[in-house]
Amino acid sequence: MLQQQSLTQLRTLKLIGMAEALDLQWQKPQTYDELSFDERIGLMISQEVTSRENKRLQRLLKNARFKMFARMEDIDYTHPRGLLKSQVATLQTGDWITKHRNLIITGPTGCGKTFLACAIGHHACHRGVSVRYFRATRLFEMLTISHGDGSYLKLINQISTADVLIIDDWGPEQLTQSQRNDLLEIMDDRHGSKSTIVTSQLPTGKWHTAIGDATLADAILDRLLHNAHRLKLKGESMRKIKAGLTQDEHLG
Repeated sequence: MLQQQSLTQLRTLKLIGMAEALDLQWQKPQTYDELSFDERIGLMISQEVTSRENKRLQRLLKNARFKMFARMEDIDYTHPRGLLKSQVATLQTGDWITKHRNLIITGPTGCGKTFLACAIGHHACHRGVSVRYFRATRLFEMLTISHGDGSYLKLINQISTADVLIIDDWGPEQLTQSQRNDLLEIMDDRHGSKSTIVTSQLPTGKWHTAIGDATLADAILDRLLHNAHRLKLKGESMRKIKAGLTQDEHLG
């Protein structure tokens, strides 16, 4: 009775890890009999810390809303697309996030830009960093809707406060005036305090034209590009190569 009461109280206090560790010690007393009181308490505290870290990670991954599950260790370096292990290793340290720098990933369709961005974001979550992923078209659609339903400030706050914002597959359509204003608002809020990852098929030299308004383009790109790391990928589509059918596999 006392044991169950103690477990209930620990769970009420949201000390779930400690409750599980204590319950395990009671269920298997022979395993812990030779440990001192301090050692047993230490195990309970360690379990609580691990439990909270795991819950935080799951919360960060859920909130990020990545398009795909991608890990740094699964990045393909064999495909000839100009991606170096040293570049990824530098990003993996997280120093660029600490210094609030941006990351620009450009290259032709199918070269793995989205996978790479999601892998970097996934790794950042494991480091306790908050990340939000948006496909560019979906982001601008959500912003347009938010102007009409009164949720604009809430959405902008969610976007602006994420430690790492991923805007995937931006361009080549020219932005509308409203989209330009929204993008400037986001970049201005994040400049010097957060990090942004942008992937695009367009080389950065064409971004000014794609934005459409010279004055706003200057302001947006100044905040986005001047302190950014850049990965310029190349080569044939990885999807085409990996999904290619042999002559015998074709139907007809």
